[in-house]
Amino acid sequence: MLLVLLTIALIVLTIFIRFIPVGLWIRAAASGVRVPFVTLFGMRFRKVDPTRIVDPLITAIKAGLPLGINELEAHFLSGGNVARVVNALISADKAGIPLTFKQATAIDLAGRDVLEAVQVSVNPKVITTPKIAAMAKDGIQLLAMARVTVRANVNRLVGGAGEETILARVGEGIVSTIGSADSHKAVLENPDMISKTVLAKGLDAGTAFEILSIDIADVDVGKNIGAELQTDQAEADKRIAQAKAEERRALAVAVEQEYKAEVVRERAKLVAAEALIPMAIAEAFRAGHLGVMDYQRYKNMQADTDMRRAISAGGELPGVGEVTG
Repeated sequence: MLLVLLTIALIVLTIFIRFIPVGLWIRAAASGVRVPFVTLFGMRFRKVDPTRIVDPLITAIKAGLPLGINELEAHFLSGGNVARVVNALISADKAGIPLTFKQATAIDLAGRDVLEAVQVSVNPKVITTPKIAAMAKDGIQLLAMARVTVRANVNRLVGGAGEETILARVGEGIVSTIGSADSHKAVLENPDMISKTVLAKGLDAGTAFEILSIDIADVDVGKNIGAELQTDQAEADKRIAQAKAEERRALAVAVEQEYKAEVVRERAKLVAAEALIPMAIAEAFRAGHLGVMDYQRYKNMQADTDMRRAISAGGELPGVGEVTG
């Protein structure tokens, strides 16, 4: 009977140690934090690691924050980081920043690092922009780099835009300021005009940050964009003129070929007409309209014409007795 009682007591003790983290309970009790056994037992059934709830609770109670174990466990079950929220609340309380538990959990569940946000609220952060290229009205390109000092605004962390928006707006302000300058020399002489103009635009509206200052860290002279644009335009105009000239040349060549074809066609007509002469002479002989003497005079006239043509062309005279025609 005694053995059975000892066995049952051992089983109960094993179950108790398995489900109740005695060491954690003792640590909480020693810190002045009352955590019922039932609560720890319930966390095991809800698959919640008690150390991730009780340890931040001990830290909060020791820091003087009136937090409850149930609201911490609820935030954990919602997917939040309890330790980060508690640390952020402690940092905000020590720095005098008004931050409630509801705000902190909302910021944490929104995916932002609430502890980093509180730290940036206390210690402003410097964001360096990449080199931003912009062109003044005289066509000279300037490359400007700015350092933006921002402070997190915990009241706008939920729904407020992030650092990327700040960088984009500052870049837009730099481009518009340089672009509105009459000369790049005016910007180089007074680079503060960039920061003053950009700050005056209220670029932090709708963001989770408050812009404290914008300092121009570096301004370099880039390319002569205006000259390059004029060169490109001149090259484009030259190519257009060359294309039009080539079009006119091709048209002239086509017209020349048409004229040559017309000459060949007319010559063909002439040869065809000359081919009819012997037949006409023969017909004149048969009809009695042409005699032998008339024909001989025609041949002499033709020979005389051939001779004159040969002399004018610088060629050899036809031989004696050579028949032409």
